[in-house]
Amino acid sequence: MASKNSVKIYVEDSFYHIYNRGVEKRNIFEDQQDFSVFLSYLQTYLTPKDESGLGTILSSLKSSPGEKDRAIKLLRLKNYSRDVDLLCYALMPNHFHLLIRQSNIVLTSFMNSLGTRYSMYFNRKYKRTGVLFQDVYKAVRVQTEEQLLYLSQYINLNPAMWLGFPPKRWLDAPFPCSLPEYLNLRHTNWIKKEAILNFFSKTNPHNTYENFLGMELGAEIIADLAIDSE
Repeated sequence: MASKNSVKIYVEDSFYHIYNRGVEKRNIFEDQQDFSVFLSYLQTYLTPKDESGLGTILSSLKSSPGEKDRAIKLLRLKNYSRDVDLLCYALMPNHFHLLIRQSNIVLTSFMNSLGTRYSMYFNRKYKRTGVLFQDVYKAVRVQTEEQLLYLSQYINLNPAMWLGFPPKRWLDAPFPCSLPEYLNLRHTNWIKKEAILNFFSKTNPHNTYENFLGMELGAEIIADLAIDSE
């Protein structure tokens, strides 16, 4: 029998919770460099490709062989900025969460590119072979606005909840997530937070996203969207 959310039905212009973890629940991020590399791959795939600038590097006599080689690799690399928006993310030592909106059906290609590229980096760094992730990534479609909002809460607070941090220490959790973007403490142009924040007020203190984060988690509302516990 297929594991929970491994069978995927993709629809254009829809939101999805994407997640996966290490094979045998092993760590897929061992240090801060690993977190940074995974995020850098997301940034590359989700930021519009500067083809003009890369072309200038290739044609310039001042460009070094290394710069030209990097430009060629970036030009060849697939780009998903027109088809995929990343709303939220959380990276934990042995798993990750992504909340994504796809305008066109490209998630299989996007996740295969991301997973393969990161696995090659990880195996090369740690001198290991074989699969890194447990089975194929899981994806489940978000059906309602209520699910969308509570899922963003679940993902943004995932590191803090995992470590048992109280609200005043949410930002002390040492694992990367998009929470600082949602609290206006950091700006990342490839995190499309407005898709969530547009549901909230910027002036009414009782209807801000920060206030919503402090509310009880909608566990029952997102039960079918969350990572399997077994």
